[in-house]
Amino acid sequence: MKTPKRLQPLIEDGLIDEVISQLMSGKEATVYMVRCGSDIRCAKVYKEVNKRSFKQAVQYREGRKVRNSRQARAMAKGSKYGREEQESLWHNAEVDALYKLAQAHVRVPQPYGCFDGVLLMELITDADGDVAPRLNDVTLTQEQALEHHTQIIRDVVRMLCAGLVHGDLSEFNVLVDQDGPVIIDLPQAVDAVANNHAEWMLERDVNNMRDYYGQFAPELLTTQYAKEIWDIYESGKLKPDTELTGHFDEPTEAADVDAVLVEIQEAFEEEQARLRRIKGDEED
Repeated sequence: MKTPKRLQPLIEDGLIDEVISQLMSGKEATVYMVRCGSDIRCAKVYKEVNKRSFKQAVQYREGRKVRNSRQARAMAKGSKYGREEQESLWHNAEVDALYKLAQAHVRVPQPYGCFDGVLLMELITDADGDVAPRLNDVTLTQEQALEHHTQIIRDVVRMLCAGLVHGDLSEFNVLVDQDGPVIIDLPQAVDAVANNHAEWMLERDVNNMRDYYGQFAPELLTTQYAKEIWDIYESGKLKPDTELTGHFDEPTEAADVDAVLVEIQEAFEEEQARLRRIKGDEED
């Protein structure tokens, strides 16, 4: 096929020898099958921000580290340099996540580097050597659904133990090879400690998987793995091999409304006092 413009520099630099075919075009990238020497890999070409339907929402960027204060100021101002740096940070986040998760034994594609907005990584294939299908294109038996769900939950736990939450996990971001599910698409992965939205993102990820596999194994639909995982994680006891039950007992104690109102009132009074001090300093 004709070489896409964004892949031409990689061919010129000898990183890619041939573009074989386009595999898919999604909300944030187009993926191609490429030949690198004797290896068949895939090249993920990120779309420009104005052409993506998945925006870099603030909740995903929260907690991500930048190289220096100049970069941070440029991003905050939204300058051309700042936008370019933000794009680079977004792309590199997936590469960093893939390396970290592969080391944590999470089933993800092996990365080979990111070059000018193009991520080179392992091509996931099925037992026949063909491109592995997405989970949403696969019909499972009840036994397979239970087994694959167990594998996904195990990888979510390993991911969390490595400090990351996928943030957009669904049947569209999982491939299925001969050994089960492989998690893909990680540019929006968030830091479990530094991101205040990590808990609800993990709950959404886990519940998406519960609901999908629950179509084939209805007994999964009543499980509460997300709440159980986060509860153990917050207690500091979560490990990659932690045994889970899928059950979680919600707290039964009633909220102390009066105490909450007192705290709100105290916070309000402190803020008013702070504003009065500022006003007094300005008058002086």
